[in-house]
Parts: sequence; structure tokens; C-alpha cells
Amino acid sequence: MTQPSSSNSTVVDLSPTDLSQTANAPLLIDVRSGLEYFTGHAPGARNLSLPRLLLGLGIWRGFLPQWFRALPHDQPVAVVCLTAHRSPIAAKQLVKSGFTAVYNITGGMVEWRRLGLRTETKAQAS
Repeated sequence: MTQPSSSNSTVVDLSPTDLSQTANAPLLIDVRSGLEYFTGHAPGARNLSLPRLLLGLGIWRGFLPQWFRALPHDQPVAVVCLTAHRSPIAAKQLVKSGFTAVYNITGGMVEWRRLGLRTETKAQAS
């Protein structure tokens, strides 16, 4: 897994397989809706829907959950959605807001499931 350069941060694409095999995996943020998240998500993923993330990073930081507000900007984070349409949007916004190590999970949860990777339905507290 390549680290994004902190001086000129960009989003790095990472496959579900690469993420699942990474020893020090980044914090995984699932930007799907709560309903989508509860139907099954990657182990350890935290749910923060794209609209809530965009509002929180934009006009009202209080809209973000405490666990997210407490993240240091050098904390490596990866974002995943259903088909990798929403996650690149979230990843770009995270970089714009100062996060220095941001990964986009290619193929989303559709690809995650196609590869037979483990999912769980236990919720992570907001």
C-alpha cells in the first residue's frame, strides 16, 4: 500500500483485496446510507453517510459524529460505498479538508462481496 504524499495529498485507489490484506489498515468509513450499512458492511467499518459527511465538512462541523471530529488529519482513512460512485466524492472532500492519507476502495461493497470477503451486520456506534 502506497502512502499518499503529505505535501500534495491525493486520493489513492485501493482494491478490497489489498485493503483486507493490509496489516495496518486505514480506518474504513462506509459512506452509504445507514440502511445500506446495516444490510452488511466490511468488518470494522464506521458509517458516515455521504450527505452527512459533505454537510459536516462544509457548513456545519457539528453535523459530524464525535468519533470523526476527533480524528487527526494524519490518520489514514479509506472510504467505501456500494459501487465506488459516492466514495471518490467523499475521498476528494476529505483531502480538501486536510486529511493527508486518503484511500478510495475500488468497486465498493459490490466488489467486496463478489470477492467473497467477510462482511458483518454489527453496528459501529456513531
